[in-house]
Amino acid sequence: MAGLAVNVDHVATLREARKAAYPDPVAAAAIVEMAGADGVVVHLREDRRHIKDRDLKILKETVKSKLILEMAPTPEMIGTALEIKPDLVTFVPEKRTEVTTEGGMNLSLNQESIADAIETLKCAHIPVSIFIDPDPEQIRMAHKISAALVEIHTGGFCDAETPQQQKRAFLNIVNAAKLAKKLGLGVNAGHGLCYHTIKAFTGIHDIDEYSIGHSIISRAVMVGLDRAVRDMAALVRAL
Repeated sequence: MAGLAVNVDHVATLREARKAAYPDPVAAAAIVEMAGADGVVVHLREDRRHIKDRDLKILKETVKSKLILEMAPTPEMIGTALEIKPDLVTFVPEKRTEVTTEGGMNLSLNQESIADAIETLKCAHIPVSIFIDPDPEQIRMAHKISAALVEIHTGGFCDAETPQQQKRAFLNIVNAAKLAKKLGLGVNAGHGLCYHTIKAFTGIHDIDEYSIGHSIISRAVMVGLDRAVRDMAALVRAL
């Protein structure tokens, strides 16, 4: 049965819209865990646009399930991960001008430095996942540099404009997940998934966990965070 990791970044985004002390992503993390999430995800960006160092430190002390830290593989962030020791680090590409992460990492461009970062974290007993597009070559490179897991970027499927594009993108995800499993990698998936698109993954058993944030936080505005998480958790567990 697949798990659900809930990203609470957008709670912090709302807080930062007014530079207020609320809503608190730490409090949100407690609610999503009580509602059945299998993990809590936060992305500590280099510009600290939403999640802050304070949030991460408190979450490390309070999260009871699993704390997943998304971050760029930079020296500063590696140092932060070594200090905090999250349950899982996910390397993601990061651009200052983007609103949200726009695609997976291109391992062919910086394979050696990422391999070094993975080894550093592995020595501290911190497993590393890499957020990548559903590309067989990228999957093979992730395995080559000793990543423990991959998180497959599902945005191409969720944002497809035609049924043909959606079908092709979905097939790419399925094939990437199968290849990753064959190579012995853990497989997560995320980006753009919502209460409708998640249903397409029924019967796809090569994906261990889905990372979902925006659609859950958006629904929470209307129905409350507890119900929003419970509704998504029920869909994920029925896959």
